[in-house]
Amino acid sequence: MTRFHRFIQDRDGWRTEGSETLFANPHIEVHKVTVTSPTRAEPFHWTVTHRKGAVVVAPMTEAGKFLLVRQERVPIRATIWEFPAGQIDDNEEPDVIRVTGLRELREEAGYELAAGGEVISLGHFFPSAGFTDEHSHLLLARPVVPAAGGMRPDAAEAITECRAFSAGELREMIASGEVRDANTLAAFARMTAMGVLG
Repeated sequence: MTRFHRFIQDRDGWRTEGSETLFANPHIEVHKVTVTSPTRAEPFHWTVTHRKGAVVVAPMTEAGKFLLVRQERVPIRATIWEFPAGQIDDNEEPDVIRVTGLRELREEAGYELAAGGEVISLGHFFPSAGFTDEHSHLLLARPVVPAAGGMRPDAAEAITECRAFSAGELREMIASGEVRDANTLAAFARMTAMGVLG
């Protein structure tokens, strides 16, 4: 697990008694773990998928619009709108969450933080806590401006476009089901709860 992150640790009555690797590649590891929990003193088994943590960045322009990218997603056989996001590759980088978020903003959207701009942490969440320890850190970057050279997506990514949407348009896209990416939904919910959207 430590080759992906050290974010999840045994504490508050949790104890890992054993772990057997069932599958591993550079992107995920599937383990059969034996644990005890705060309510279960007898060891029991669970299948856990370890994955790198990720950073999701909600980019806001000077005009108050949000940038979304339209990206092909192989597992769901669809191209969907979402905030730029990417996995954390260097856990030793002191400011890894900010660095990762700004990297993904430039690569996927072709934008960068404007001079004097700010990056605001919106916390983190677990996309599917029933089977994976993957977690996504949420950031708001504002204002953002076009970067020289435009988008530079990773070779494995297929991003077809980047567009700006008002908060109202984004809200409508979420309500209609057009936006259905968990990262984007979580970032929107957190911004709403924190009063960022007004």
